[in-house]
Amino acid sequence: MAKQVPIGSKGHCEERVKFENTLTAHHHELPPVYSTPDMIRLMETAGFHALQPFCDLGEISVGTAINVVHMLPVGLNALVRAEAEVESFDGKFYVLKVTVTEGKREIGHGTIQRAIVNMEKFLKKHDIPKP
Repeated sequence: MAKQVPIGSKGHCEERVKFENTLTAHHHELPPVYSTPDMIRLMETAGFHALQPFCDLGEISVGTAINVVHMLPVGLNALVRAEAEVESFDGKFYVLKVTVTEGKREIGHGTIQRAIVNMEKFLKKHDIPKP
């Protein structure tokens, strides 16, 4: 079982928008702006970083739910930063408030839900081969 994760624990990550992070990479008729799936991936990674220091050996956190809004577009080479903060824990799931910014502009926000699992048991339970 994971250690107690303090409410307010934070994690973050950032990336520079590359072509493969844009809508154009998925379809040539779409604009070259940061995609919502990439924004969500960044939010989930920040959530992982918020919880991982509290995991025991062999444990990781996995995403279980998302509720986010992508408000503003950003283009190639923009530096985007995600921050996740633990808001609550119900005994099984952690809810984290997430925001993504570019400079002082908020690009997106919302909540994600994550659970801490033993990776070996998780892979075995779902019949997923180890990498």
